Amino acid sequence: MKRSVGLWQLMGFGVASLGGTLLHFLYDWLGKAVWIAPFSGVNESTWEHMKLLFWPMLIFAIVQSFFFKDCSVFWCVKLRGTLFGLLLIPILFYTYNGIIGKSPDWLNIVIFFISTALAYLYEARLFNSQRFSCKRPKLAKIMLFAIGALFVVFTFATPEINLFKDPLTGAFGI
Repeated sequence: MKRSVGLWQLMGFGVASLGGTLLHFLYDWLGKAVWIAPFSGVNESTWEHMKLLFWPMLIFAIVQSFFFKDCSVFWCVKLRGTLFGLLLIPILFYTYNGIIGKSPDWLNIVIFFISTALAYLYEARLFNSQRFSCKRPKLAKIMLFAIGALFVVFTFATPEINLFKDPLTGAFGI
C-alpha cells in the first residue's frame, strides 16, 4: 500500500483542485440554482472557499475508501487531512490580509491550491506513519459527514460573522 499512497494522494490533489475550481463557478453557471448552493461557492467569503475544498476531498475519500478497505486508519487520516486543509484556508487568508491589507484574486487562488496540496501531503505522511493509530474510525467518518452538514446548513442559515462575509458585497450567504 505504501507505494500506491503517493499516487492516490496525487490523484486526490488533482480531483480536489479541479473539483474545487469547478464548484467555484457552478452556482453562477447554473443560474444560482438552490439545489447546488450547498456544494458550490455562493459568494466570495472565506467559508465558501473552504466549501470548495471540503466537497471534492470528501467525494474523493469515499471513492478511495473502496480501495483502502484494509487500512484501519483510513477515515481518521481523511478527517485529519480535511480539517488541516480547511483550517489552512482561513489561516493563510487572514494572515496575508492582516499583513498586506488586500485580497488579490490570484493570491486567493494560490491559497486554495496550497491548502489542497498540504492537506494531501499531510494525509500521505499519516498513511505512511507506523505510529499513527485510529481508535474510532466510525466516529471520524461521522465527523466528516457532520462537517458536510454544517456546510449545507450554513449555506442557508448563515451566521453573521466575518468568516461568512463576502468581501465584495458585504453580504452573508445566498
